[in-house]
Amino acid sequence: MIPTPPIDVTGLDPITARVENNGPTAALVCALGDDVDDPLAWLRAHREHIDAALHGYGAVLLRGLPPEMSLFEEVVTLIGGRTEIGVNIDTSTEYRPDERIPMHNEDSHAASWPRLLFFMCETPAEWGGYTPIADSRSVFQSLPQDLLERFAHGVRYTRTYRDDLGLGWREAFQTDSRAKVERYCREHGMAFSWDGPRLLTSTTRPAWRDEPRSGARVWFNQANLFHLAALGDEVREALLEAFPERYLARNAHFGNGTPIPPEDLLRVEQTYDDCALTLPWHRGDLLIIVNMLMAHGRTPYRGARRIWVATA
Repeated sequence: MIPTPPIDVTGLDPITARVENNGPTAALVCALGDDVDDPLAWLRAHREHIDAALHGYGAVLLRGLPPEMSLFEEVVTLIGGRTEIGVNIDTSTEYRPDERIPMHNEDSHAASWPRLLFFMCETPAEWGGYTPIADSRSVFQSLPQDLLERFAHGVRYTRTYRDDLGLGWREAFQTDSRAKVERYCREHGMAFSWDGPRLLTSTTRPAWRDEPRSGARVWFNQANLFHLAALGDEVREALLEAFPERYLARNAHFGNGTPIPPEDLLRVEQTYDDCALTLPWHRGDLLIIVNMLMAHGRTPYRGARRIWVATA
């Protein structure tokens, strides 16, 4: 359990603010609504409070905003500290509605990752479609010591880029030049090899890191997303019957190259579930999370759902 940081929310007038806290994970929830005529002016006036809450709890939810793309862009620019013109906005990952997206920290398998994630709800689902969050500090502290010892060498991520299964390397790297791909791999610490038309890559990253602002140790990897166990039994067995394991789109091993037992990943998933805090979406909600401090996922849903996403 992460101690609740001493953040003063009494100075956020005229809005009502409260802390949603399930023990392992907490978020500051600010209901703006009709009490705030100019959300941007309010954010500018209380930016220090928001920043303190973000880096204390890891998440801030602003409620009652007009779901306008222009406002979303301005909030990303203000809170994210962007100075360039334009903000990259996307809709949340288009997985099938009946699929669950496992908890993860964005790009934690990569050499670099976004500092902040922004989600704004234009259309909530009729049922489900939540974006649960879990404090990465609590996740690390809750994992058993023997599991942490097995992950001490980090996580080795392997990818196979092939046109007939998942992404081909031309689409993934947006180039027809093998030389450019090889240069990118070298610059990002990725081992690579060519097998006919296929590109195979491998990179080893830490299983946990220290968040630079607080120094807190956080569970920060995507072993649970890359590992074959994430495919489900039927899909995994069908793919292994059709292709050698090394030719599957992606996989994860311990950093020393040994297999990760599925039961270890089940324990990680259970820890995420135990720490998860779910704040149902309402139209006009804007959720901001510190990527290293807070993992996120998505629950299955029914009906139309549209969530805008931006990073900084």
